[in-house]
Amino acid sequence: MLTIEKLKEYGANVEEGVHRCADQEDFYLMMVEKSLESDKYDVLSKAIEVNDLDKAFEAAHNIKGVLGNLSLTPIYETAVELTEYLRARTVMDYKPLVKKLFNQKEELEKLSEN
Repeated sequence: MLTIEKLKEYGANVEEGVHRCADQEDFYLMMVEKSLESDKYDVLSKAIEVNDLDKAFEAAHNIKGVLGNLSLTPIYETAVELTEYLRARTVMDYKPLVKKLFNQKEELEKLSEN
């Protein structure tokens, strides 16, 4: 079960995130779980596979916004980095950074399981 304490240990700024959710911890926790169900992660992965940087940027930018609003700092910082490289259309191998993002997402998902 996802808890405020687990998110704090993960490195999230839960005070800020809860405040953005009308100071309702239950609503915040629900939004964190919903954010992990977003189809934008699949869109990002598929777009990177086919080198569609426009679509990848849109997905990464969406993910970054949601993570930022929820103050999920560790994964948010990775999403920011990825988004900025995509915004600039930097010629690089994006797969390691996408893998890092997905690993961090998996780490967050595991917090809900225990």
